[in-house]
Amino acid sequence: MAKFSPLMIAPPMIFAGFVLLAAVGMFREDPDSLPSAREGQPAPPVVMTEFPGKTGFDDATLRDGQVKLVNYWASWCAPCRAEHPSLEALSEQGIPVYGVNYKDSQNNASAFLEELGDPYAGIGRDEQGRMALDWGVYGVPETYVIAGDGTIVLRFAGPITQRVIDSTIRPALEKAAGN
Repeated sequence: MAKFSPLMIAPPMIFAGFVLLAAVGMFREDPDSLPSAREGQPAPPVVMTEFPGKTGFDDATLRDGQVKLVNYWASWCAPCRAEHPSLEALSEQGIPVYGVNYKDSQNNASAFLEELGDPYAGIGRDEQGRMALDWGVYGVPETYVIAGDGTIVLRFAGPITQRVIDSTIRPALEKAAGN
């Protein structure tokens, strides 16, 4: 008669754990979204290098009583190029958009804005990506909706499209205005 070892049930238990983890992930409200620990919390400090020839922004700007967007972008990022017209449209509608140029060369970033336009009310450079780490940025583009008191209402990872504006950004802007 074979002797029973507790190690015999370890592989099926590990497999069951993976299945449970996958099921929880699949049945979330939005399985494609990346969760943010920053939503509902004050925006982390703004620590950037100046973007020559452009207006900057700081912590006080994020807490000036006005709802705004903070957009992380880079010239080397193809989705950033795709979302740029949407950011310009939001800016033209009177929504302040603040830009954080992420791990980019100054010349390439300037050429990007010269070619596509500058939708940013203020802009700075995060050359090493340290500010992005504090904000919980996974990659670019990422956009944050910030309430007037500096609270992060929404973090959206990926390019902003008209569909995203209608289904996600506008409701978050309305929520931020209610804070």
